[in-house]
Amino acid sequence: MKPVWLIAAVVAVSSSPRSAAAQACCAGSSVVTPGRLALHEAALVGTQWKAAAEIGSFDSAGEFSALTRGASELDLEQDAFAALRLTEHAQAAVLVPILETRRSAGSESEFGGGIGDINLNGRYDFTFAGASKTIPGIGVLAGITFPSGTPADSSRIRPLATDATGIGAFQGSFGLALEQAFGHWLVNVTGVVAQRSARSVTQAGITTHEQLAAQWTALAAAGYVFDSEAALALSFAYMTEGDATIDRAAAPDSSHRSTTVTFAGLLPLNDSWRAQAALFANPPVSKLSLNQPALAGGSLTLVYAWL
Repeated sequence: MKPVWLIAAVVAVSSSPRSAAAQACCAGSSVVTPGRLALHEAALVGTQWKAAAEIGSFDSAGEFSALTRGASELDLEQDAFAALRLTEHAQAAVLVPILETRRSAGSESEFGGGIGDINLNGRYDFTFAGASKTIPGIGVLAGITFPSGTPADSSRIRPLATDATGIGAFQGSFGLALEQAFGHWLVNVTGVVAQRSARSVTQAGITTHEQLAAQWTALAAAGYVFDSEAALALSFAYMTEGDATIDRAAAPDSSHRSTTVTFAGLLPLNDSWRAQAALFANPPVSKLSLNQPALAGGSLTLVYAWL
């Protein structure tokens, strides 16, 4: 089951959507986390550190533009997570993100951050990868994200809102994961749908009712495990969501789309400790993303598991 650690870590990195208004406002919103338990593990704790720099952005037509002179953004994230096995087939996890952003635009430069949106999630595996040559591992995923972060409209740091760390709404997620082992290879395909609750926003004495559209994410990853149990993997993630609604009317050109490519590696240090690293990027190719910043960065993860 050790190869599954890698695929879980790759999928987690790939599936963290980001927003121009808040660098990782949806961190923790997915139902996949780096805290997935292997079959022989009873519980784990870990930490993941991410850093990403903006290399450009995609407009409402999906056209890519590089950063203009004097503009920059650096996004940092530190996640603490834990997981507990409930039964042989079921497990639950929690992820708490801390986010920081340094953003510059012209003569303005800001740094801010805080706690992000906390996520609770669970997984139930009906079958396991490699247990059968014909039936893949089949798992269902479910999660809820709490609005513990600061939404952009509540930012106290102006005008660049670098302390925005959340979407300001509850989010429920459901997913289905299929994976299969082929000798040293492991292939994973995961689909996730997330729905955000409506929220009211009051600015300048005017209250509006807003709701983000359902968000759909498809992920595919393939990993190779060496005899030493070190592993490498490559994954692709595609996220799309429709226009948001404001006072029950669609907000034109507010839909989002993003494509992320991730290359990751895993190194077991002993039976309890493992280290993971990943490099990820939104390819700066027009039409691959929509209304999104284009980011490139990496992550380091350290996990301790109880057997």
